[in-house]
Amino acid sequence: MVLKRCLSVMWWCAVLASAVPAAAQDPALPAPTIGAGMRASFVHTDPGDEDSSDRFLLDSARLYVNGSAHKNVSFMFNAEYNGGTNNVGILDAVAQFHTSPKLNVWVGRFLPPSDRANLYGPYYANHWAVYTDGVQDGYPFVFQGRDNGAMYWGQFGKVKVSGGAFDGASSTGTDTLIAAGRVQVDLWDAEAGYYLNGTYYGDKNILAIGGAGQTQGSDKNAYNVDFLLERKVGGGGAYTVEAEWAKYDGLGGYNGAYTSNDGGYVLGAYLFPALVGSGRFQVLGKFAHARFREGATAADLDFDQDTTELNLNYVLRQFHARVMLFFKDTRFNAVQPDSKQIGIGLQVQM
Repeated sequence: MVLKRCLSVMWWCAVLASAVPAAAQDPALPAPTIGAGMRASFVHTDPGDEDSSDRFLLDSARLYVNGSAHKNVSFMFNAEYNGGTNNVGILDAVAQFHTSPKLNVWVGRFLPPSDRANLYGPYYANHWAVYTDGVQDGYPFVFQGRDNGAMYWGQFGKVKVSGGAFDGASSTGTDTLIAAGRVQVDLWDAEAGYYLNGTYYGDKNILAIGGAGQTQGSDKNAYNVDFLLERKVGGGGAYTVEAEWAKYDGLGGYNGAYTSNDGGYVLGAYLFPALVGSGRFQVLGKFAHARFREGATAADLDFDQDTTELNLNYVLRQFHARVMLFFKDTRFNAVQPDSKQIGIGLQVQM
């Protein structure tokens, strides 16, 4: 009898709900989206003092899921297979609360306020050999630049600000929160959203200046300034200049044996406007200089690193389909051996 009454109540509730006018119900939410991406390469490596090697690599494969739980609440979930470790990890798992471009709160795992290079990642970089120069994205992280925490960010016209607190134990092993912040000013076209690009392939005219910093406790700091200029060329081309200077002072860096790591790079690229087949060719060059100081022991000598990268890219559909022929020359004045790489990379996303 009780079960029969419960079923009856549920039936009448369903009838009443279906009778409510559409205007009184919650508006329909956008359908969830699912995407994927991969980066694969063939690389010839000449380590200088050892035998050279040739390898086919699946560098990375990613899964993207985005959806809405409410008109003001959305969710982002991204996972990646890392070819270097042969493991799968969580990139982003973020609850996103938003009422306007000026008011956004993110909670979960995502990219903290940091340099532009971290905020665009390898899939939205302009060049292939990202994060190998001793400068780009040396901030501490749990996985692929990400950390666990909470953050506010807001877009005020052509000014973007962000700030938050992040877990220190998981990224540095020290049980003290990391505070992170970033300010960016777009002097030409505005860049919408929190995550950024390394290029817009001529879709925008960009003149952006950004600064970011992170601190843990009273004596561990990391900070940088970055710059992106991109100007359209008639017919679909563009020229790009990107630059950054960064210092990792007890926080982050490329080599844990050194307390101080600083340096800078400049990158220049030109996307030819003429179509060749279904795509456009792009030439790119990048030079970086990094310094490593204050070794943990007397045996850890100070050293410098110079990295030169050249790309010839064939851009079929921007970040969705591109082929990148690359050459990278890495030289050290002490401690580590020089090396050279030449290869071809393929990136596909849907």
